[in-house]
Amino acid sequence: MRLATRRELLRALVAAMAIGAFILPFPTSAEDKGPVVFAAASLKDALDAVNAEWKKESGKQATISYAASPALAKQIEQGAPADIFVSADEDWMNYLADRKLIKPETRFDLVGNMLVLIAPRDSKLTTTIASGFPLASLLADGHLAMADTASVPAGKYGKAALEKLVVWDAVKGRIAQAENVRAALALVSRGEAPLGIVYATDAKSDPKVKVLDTFPESTHAPILYPIAITASSTNKEAPSFLTYLKTASAQSVFEAQGFKVLLNY
Repeated sequence: MRLATRRELLRALVAAMAIGAFILPFPTSAEDKGPVVFAAASLKDALDAVNAEWKKESGKQATISYAASPALAKQIEQGAPADIFVSADEDWMNYLADRKLIKPETRFDLVGNMLVLIAPRDSKLTTTIASGFPLASLLADGHLAMADTASVPAGKYGKAALEKLVVWDAVKGRIAQAENVRAALALVSRGEAPLGIVYATDAKSDPKVKVLDTFPESTHAPILYPIAITASSTNKEAPSFLTYLKTASAQSVFEAQGFKVLLNY
């Protein structure tokens, strides 16, 4: 009787251990994890810092992928598993909205930005941006670094500004077009282009470049970063992350990085 009891106890213990080994390795569900965020490349430094602060306060952390807004919007259209999209302009957010790929009630403008003309830190060039300013002469034999002027927001803003200032025709054949604004920044930072057009926040992030002047806001559409939860998202932390982005703590990080604060908190 005693032997049988010991065998039964041993079997029960082995069974319990097997069940425990089977259950413990299971990962938490996707809904228990932080959201997947697709964000415009120019937001990287600021949004990474905000994400780190959110983790300190909530224990949650977003997974953020950065690229040009059109590339991200197209990936979402093709079914990429993003919970949140942050665009560098209204056009690409509208692109997804028109296709019912975002939850419209979650959309708002997160921050704003400015457009600047930059040169390598050791450059001797100086200029004042105004109608007809000598941009072509400043380039000499070099090229003007810009994000893709046909689709990437920074490139579109830059082209619009140069057209407004009546200098686009003089330089349109000498544009070094990059896949996103950070790539355009890198061309100037490495000395591969004598001038570039990027956001003020990009210039602020790189000590190897300097700002020659800021484009007047009247020369281009307002630079805004709309954000929204995607229509396919079921991540329960996505609304919490959006709410945190509106807080004084998050907005102060954006402001320190050079973004224009739009929200009243």
